[in-house]
Amino acid sequence: MASTQGERSHGKNSVSPPTTDKRTVRIPWAPSAAPKIRRTLVEDLSGRGVSEDVIAEAEIVVSELVANAVRHARPLSDGAIRVHWKVKNNVVEVEVTDGGGETAPRPSPRTTWGPSGRGLRIVRSLAHEWGVVDEGGGHTVWASLGGPSRRRTH
Repeated sequence: MASTQGERSHGKNSVSPPTTDKRTVRIPWAPSAAPKIRRTLVEDLSGRGVSEDVIAEAEIVVSELVANAVRHARPLSDGAIRVHWKVKNNVVEVEVTDGGGETAPRPSPRTTWGPSGRGLRIVRSLAHEWGVVDEGGGHTVWASLGGPSRRRTH
């Protein structure tokens, strides 16, 4: 990993303080990026007591987003991809920023025989919210996991 930054904020309510933990990792833009960031994210979330279901979803989502960035986009100016995540009350928000590509990230149409193109559909099915931010010289794809969802029945 090129660099990691952490920040913890705690509310002032001593009974049940909401917690927000943020991490940012810059990882070299390469096919090996997805497995490396997946391990880092899982270790971090496990260490903070995030539920196993949310960790599993975050692991899949970060893998898909980083793989898409490597497959379909350019690296940032420093040759990296930026992965940022934060945790607040067992909700995990993950962002992956790359140097942009020829097209904006969007789910591919369903195909029976297509060898790829399912990544953002997987992200969409796991996240209770997700989106894409065009940042001039790149794209950030984000997803929020572990919160309320209209698509799931519990």
